[in-house]
Amino acid sequence: MNCYLMRLTGLILTSFSVIANINAQSIFDMDNISNIEIYFSQNNWNELMIDNYYIEEYLLADSVIFNGMMKDSVGVKYKGNSTFSESNDKNPLNISIDYIKSNQDYQGHETIKLSNGQKDPSFLREALSYEIARKYMQAPRSNYAKVYINGSYHGLYTNSESVNSDFQNNYLYSDKDNTRIKCNPQNVFNGGSSLEYLGADSSLYYDFYEMKSDASWQDLIDLTNTIQNSANNIENSMDIDRAIWMSAFNNVLVNLDSYSGPFRQNYYLIKDDNNRMNTVIWDLNECLGGFKMVNQGPGGGSQTDLTELDPMLREGDDDWPLLNLIYSNSTYRKMYVAHMRTILNENFANDWYAERGLELQNLIKAGVQADPNTPYNYDDFIANLNNNVEVGGGGPGGGNVNGIINLMNARSEFLSTHVELTKTPPTISTISTTPSVVSSYSTANLIVNVEDASYVYLAYRFRPQDRFVKVQMFDDANHNDGAANDGTYGVSVDVDALDMQYYIYAENSEAGIFSPERAEHEYHNLPIVGSLVINEFMASNTSSVQDTSSGFVQYDDWVELYNRGDIAINLGGYHLSDNENVLDKWTFPDVEIQADEYLIVWLDKDDAASSGIHTSFRLAADGEELFLSTANNFIIDALFYNSLPSDLGYARLPNGKGPFVVQTHTFNANNGLGTSIVENINSQLHLYPNPTSDNLTIQIPYAQRIKAYDLLGREHLNLSHIRGSANVNISSWPKGIYIFLIDNESRKITIQ
Repeated sequence: MNCYLMRLTGLILTSFSVIANINAQSIFDMDNISNIEIYFSQNNWNELMIDNYYIEEYLLADSVIFNGMMKDSVGVKYKGNSTFSESNDKNPLNISIDYIKSNQDYQGHETIKLSNGQKDPSFLREALSYEIARKYMQAPRSNYAKVYINGSYHGLYTNSESVNSDFQNNYLYSDKDNTRIKCNPQNVFNGGSSLEYLGADSSLYYDFYEMKSDASWQDLIDLTNTIQNSANNIENSMDIDRAIWMSAFNNVLVNLDSYSGPFRQNYYLIKDDNNRMNTVIWDLNECLGGFKMVNQGPGGGSQTDLTELDPMLREGDDDWPLLNLIYSNSTYRKMYVAHMRTILNENFANDWYAERGLELQNLIKAGVQADPNTPYNYDDFIANLNNNVEVGGGGPGGGNVNGIINLMNARSEFLSTHVELTKTPPTISTISTTPSVVSSYSTANLIVNVEDASYVYLAYRFRPQDRFVKVQMFDDANHNDGAANDGTYGVSVDVDALDMQYYIYAENSEAGIFSPERAEHEYHNLPIVGSLVINEFMASNTSSVQDTSSGFVQYDDWVELYNRGDIAINLGGYHLSDNENVLDKWTFPDVEIQADEYLIVWLDKDDAASSGIHTSFRLAADGEELFLSTANNFIIDALFYNSLPSDLGYARLPNGKGPFVVQTHTFNANNGLGTSIVENINSQLHLYPNPTSDNLTIQIPYAQRIKAYDLLGREHLNLSHIRGSANVNISSWPKGIYIFLIDNESRKITIQ
């Protein structure tokens, strides 16, 4: 019996409930290891894969099973440059799920890329570094996978998300056909992907960049020309904030196999729908000092060279034009240092990286120990989280490999006392709005208290795909800011029906600061609410709420509207749509929603239903948008969301007027009645005890804003800039349930 039939027989004998449970695991779940089983009919599959490597061709597998889900017609090939070798027992893998079947995928992914850990005895650098990067910029997800070939355990791999058309569409609001360029030069010693302007002839760029879409080279030519010759226009050509975050990350984490390093490589350029190029970081297997070359040529790369890497590395060197654009602009330079400070404080000064590294080590150590083809022994794997280890081979990845903690503790100490990072920025404290509840299509006055600032601006947008609009804030008594020169800054913004995303930036002659500190990647949210709001919805209802309007039980997606006004509203002629360009996609029948009442709309395309309200379209669980508009296509409310878990509500808290949180659903009822809010499993936020009666401790490395509301939406607490912990005396608060909003996270606390 061949391998395919043997495995198929095993699957048939396996409990269906077990298979369903395994398949529910996300392919990029950081806290669980995926299982990938590959079956080839050829016994000499390794030799065939080696041959195919040189012609960049796949070998057709009989089947590949991802966490219990079997796929056929899948292509597998070796990948990698420095990590591939004919003599390797375990080479990196590229799995093309849509190799034969063009629409085949697993959990929305057509390609799975697996790294063998060849350059990293700790086996932690890639997954840990990507986890840190994703706090500040759009970057691939990464975790671990056990790979089995023809029934035998082949080894543990790092599984990192592909930067492809799906990535740019899902994360960057970029059309799949937009320009996507891989910045990896054919010859690293001839200039690299430096972003230098080489001239108007596109052929001059072919040796240094790889076009990964069907677009022309003009976007790259225009970008490099702007960087080098028209830097004042950079924000129209590039998302400069992403580039600043990438540069700060590379420096703090000693990621020298990058644009900041000697070879200027390992990143992508992707054009978004605002016609700006976005940098996306890539290939972090030698981050955290795994790659030791600071400059080309012999010498350098000692542990001291890496720990004391200049924060302004490459300043004044024309071969790194993007870095020098950042350094030479006073505001960009301060933003860069602010981002460095944030990365340092949130991950290294508090030892979070070491604790997380140990967690990951404990997760994978059994898989590493059992790995028959690991490039390093188990003792080196255990040791390299803390200590330097000696490995064979020369070059930047050979010889002595720095211990992650040994290196980064020294790096953290060096940066914490460096003159560039010890300059004192302004202090941003209370942020408020008038009126307290901002209605649709009105004017909102933003007011912020800032100490020791010479320049303050508000950046805002209403749609996540839009650029942030930057407007200066003033302390002149003319912008609803109180008295002149009192440290209170104000500005007025005309809003529409969509919640406003915003952040504050302030600087003085020495340094700058953001609120929230992770801006633009994170931002504050100002709910914009009218009388009628989208209050809650569920985009993946698999077992939670039954729809029996067709005479049998169905689990359809639904949206809940809420009339927070004082009079009834007739919805006849109003519209729901998942496309802002076609607002009248579906029209309401003649139906009325009373004051302080809810209305359920089923998003199920069910024309045969005998009761209830049913739209002509469905929503996607992996992210979409929803618009509510009047009969004349005037938008009343809208929401945008990314991937959401099944059977949980996406609900406004406080009910009817707050920002959206993921929680247990409250179908056709007040959202404050939800029993639990979904928390980030990797969160460093803790509130205790819960329930409580006298005091509450809030523990978090840093929070820009902490607010608490009762279920009626009344504010009971408003704190700003909390670092470490805060003790709150709640003995005078009425008994009941309270919603705590801590920056972008939420918690539910019971006072008894």
